[in-house]
Order: sequence, then structure tokens, then C-alpha cells
Amino acid sequence: MIRFAISLQHPKLKNRGDFSLAPFRRSSNALALWQLLSTLLPMALLWASLPWICGPWGPRSVLLVPVVALLVLFSARSFSLMHDCGHGSLFRSKPLNRLFGFLLGVVNAIPQHPWSRGHAFHHLHNGNWERYRGPSALLTLEQFQQLSPQQQQRYGWSRHPLMLFPGGFSYLVIRPRLQLLLGVGEWLQAMFAHIRQEGWRGLLSLKERTHHFQSSHWYTGREFIDLLANNLCVLASWWWMSHWLGMGLFWSVYALVMTCSAAIFICIFFVQHNFPGSYANATEGWSYFKGAMEGSSNLILPGILNWFSADIAFHSIHHLCERIPNYHLRACHQANQHLLGDCVYLRLHDLPRCFKLILWDSSQQELVALPQA
Repeated sequence: MIRFAISLQHPKLKNRGDFSLAPFRRSSNALALWQLLSTLLPMALLWASLPWICGPWGPRSVLLVPVVALLVLFSARSFSLMHDCGHGSLFRSKPLNRLFGFLLGVVNAIPQHPWSRGHAFHHLHNGNWERYRGPSALLTLEQFQQLSPQQQQRYGWSRHPLMLFPGGFSYLVIRPRLQLLLGVGEWLQAMFAHIRQEGWRGLLSLKERTHHFQSSHWYTGREFIDLLANNLCVLASWWWMSHWLGMGLFWSVYALVMTCSAAIFICIFFVQHNFPGSYANATEGWSYFKGAMEGSSNLILPGILNWFSADIAFHSIHHLCERIPNYHLRACHQANQHLLGDCVYLRLHDLPRCFKLILWDSSQQELVALPQA
């Protein structure tokens, strides 16, 4: 049963200072390293088992299904650890978070630094649906009503839960490669235009022009470097894995693993911010505190799923203080349990209802379903 967020009516819930957060912010390099080893080593062993499992047909072939399922779960967990690196919380030092964040980005085929900057924007504006429309780029009710019937139908289908799978594959496997190609294409177009305008003298100022070049696919030079380095490492890993396992075996398993793991964490992200009664305010009057308390749901999951999702289910606390590492989230949630009783808690059977909320009614300041349009 869904409990709706009315937390600010609770007499003890006044502001962020009422919560005990500081004792849980301290990161541990030892715990972080253990989390990495306990995630990446099993993943490596599972991949290494595939040639034996997929050899001559025999009883061991039945192991393929559980091995792929475990790869999906470990892949989703590695994304959660990358997410912590982006917040600077997994390790104690910034260089370690950047180093291992980059490595986990290669594992997940997505450039970690640009992703973490976009994710930081989400944290900064959660609940402000005028500035941030979530991972699905939701329309307002007014915008939806201005679409043609065919466009409205396409919009509804594009936000259907089944689209998590092709969307997940595109998000991890296709989009980062496409961003690099399109961004480089923009740069080439801008440089050729400069040379046409300035003539051959324009070659002398190409370095300066490149330094000030702004792409629609990255915001800073550092993001471009991370995007380029990630693509080079990912493409090299694809080539090596295809050579080792065989192209057919590698891509059939890899595509399935990446598709399903992406679908899992996109699903979790969606339902933790799109749920009945979710805080959905305009910029004027928006509150960061309300965004954390009333705009973030907490998931009630089986223990094994909490482990594979790195305790991201305790999401209100995470939004209240993103510098708390995942291995302290549960303890912090329990320490502040008396202040979180009126937040939203979702069980697995509640999730389908969340996927119906794909429009923002700006006049009523709430998320609504298509039938209400």
C-alpha cells in the first residue's frame, strides 16, 4: 500500500538541520575497495565461465540463464557504485572517486564525468518540474494537449514500461558513441566555417577556436576528454571481448546484459521520483527540502535486491545528503526513521501505477496520467 508524502505536516520535520547526517558522511576507502572487488571480480568470473558453459551442448548449458541473470544484477550494482563516485562519496579522496568512477564508466559503457554532472543537476532541482522533467523528459499537460492525436499516441508509447528495454540499450550502448560522433561533427563544421570566413589565415587560430568551441553534446573540455577516453576504452574492450569469446557469443550476452541492467536502474530512478502524490512544483516557491522528502520515494525491496542496488532504495536520505556513501545509507535511514515515517514507501507491486504518471499538470502542481489529459 502506498503511503503518501505529507512529511512537512509532521511537527518534527522543519528543515534539513533536524536530521542526523554528519556521522554518516565519512567515506571509507576500505569499504569502497571491498565493494568494488565484490562486484567486479564476480563479474569477471561470470564472463570467464561463458566459454565453458557455451561449449559442446551438455548439462552445463542450463547454467547460461542464471549466469546471464547474475551478470545483469552485478552490472546494475556496478552502475550504482559509479553513481556514488559521481557524488564523491564512495572513496574519501576526489582522485580515487574520479579514477574508479572512470573505470566503472567503462564497465557500464557510459562516460562517468558527463553523466555525473547531469545527475548533479537532477539533485539540485529535484521536484522542480519547471526546470527538470526527469529522465523521460515529460511534457506538461498543456503541451500534451497541443499535440495531434498521432503525436499523443507516440508520446504515450514512448513512455510505456516496455520501452525501458530498447531505451536502456540505447542509453548505454548507442548514445555515448553517437554523442561523440555528433559532437565531433559539430566541431568540424564550425572549424570549416571559420576557415571559409578567414581563409588560410584561419588555420593559425584553430587552437583558440577549438578551446572556445561549445558543443550541444558536451559542456566543457573536460567532459569531451572523458567522453573521448571512455569511447576509446569501451571500443577497445568490445574488440578484445569479441576476439576472446567470439563476436556472436559476446554480443548476444553483452546486449542482453546491458539492456536489462539499464532497464533496472532507469526503472528504479523513474519510480523514485514519479509516484502518486510526488512533489511537483514550479520554480517559484520550490523547496530543496520538499524535493528530497516529498519528491523521492523509498523502495521496500528484498534484501538481495537492496545489495545489488547498493541501498539506493533509501532515497529520501540520499537526496537530503548525496555525500552519504551507499554503505552508510541504511544506517542513516534507520537513525532518522522517526523523521521519515510520512515519506512515501513503495513495494514492487506499486511500481506499475507509477509508470502511468507521465505528464506534469503545471496548474495543479502534480503529476498526472494520460487518461486525465
